[in-house]
Amino acid sequence: MDWIQTIIIAIVEGLTEFLPVSSTGHMIIAQNLLGLTSDTLSKDDEAFLHAFTFIIQFGAILSVVCLYWKRFFTFDQTPAPDGSSFLARLKHKYYFYWLLIVGVLPAVVIGLLAKKSGLLDWLLNSVEVVAIMLVVGGVFMLFCDKLFNNGSEDNQVNEHRAFKIGLYQCLSVIPGVSRSMATIVGGMTQGLTRRRAAKFSFFLAVPTMAGATLLDLLDLMKEDTAWATSHNITMLILGCVIAFIVALLAMKWFVDYLTKYGFKAFGIYRIVVGSIIIILLLTGHSLAMVD
Repeated sequence: MDWIQTIIIAIVEGLTEFLPVSSTGHMIIAQNLLGLTSDTLSKDDEAFLHAFTFIIQFGAILSVVCLYWKRFFTFDQTPAPDGSSFLARLKHKYYFYWLLIVGVLPAVVIGLLAKKSGLLDWLLNSVEVVAIMLVVGGVFMLFCDKLFNNGSEDNQVNEHRAFKIGLYQCLSVIPGVSRSMATIVGGMTQGLTRRRAAKFSFFLAVPTMAGATLLDLLDLMKEDTAWATSHNITMLILGCVIAFIVALLAMKWFVDYLTKYGFKAFGIYRIVVGSIIIILLLTGHSLAMVD
């Protein structure tokens, strides 16, 4: 990968990771437009591109922590109810982290089962699934504001809501669904406002993406690491920095936009992108994520 390809892939990752548009679908299009396919890359370059698309997610993860650092590093200093056990007092102080644990548990279970069974790899290798889910999700988003836009500022994220949002997040095991869309809609079905649902979606992304990325890194370390040249390491650092900056800006813009206008524009956009992929497939173009 050269500098231009690195910058473009990192921008695509940063823009699409937290927007409800499917980062996987956009990565497929970006890689193929840039000529980064299995047919054109050497074995080492293909291994590096696979590693690159996962490792730069750390930049996106860090952007959430940076943007909402007060939420991540401010603990509840109010006294726990009288008679609380040690564990209850601990949960009271670190309640925010407890909600993230509760919210991420369903994805951990379903994700590991899907990975162990081979279902996840099969889904990720199916461009057809990505394209269809982009269109289906887009059509759904045209109507979801009317269906679930009954959130109240009085409704806070609690254990019950966090767990149910986590169940919705499991839908994102299917590439093309969009983790962001699944969790935000999940929050809205629980009576949260679009703004609060979007923010919790960002928070929940940190343990979810960090866990998935670490698992992929462990798998990569078991394989040949000949791709880890000085040039490629430089590209990785550049990619992480760009993904961090772009994701930071994307999140700040997205929360305000979603609060004011809802999902409709994103739904139309998903339908267009999914339709483009389907047309390319039907006209004989070979599209695939480098794996």
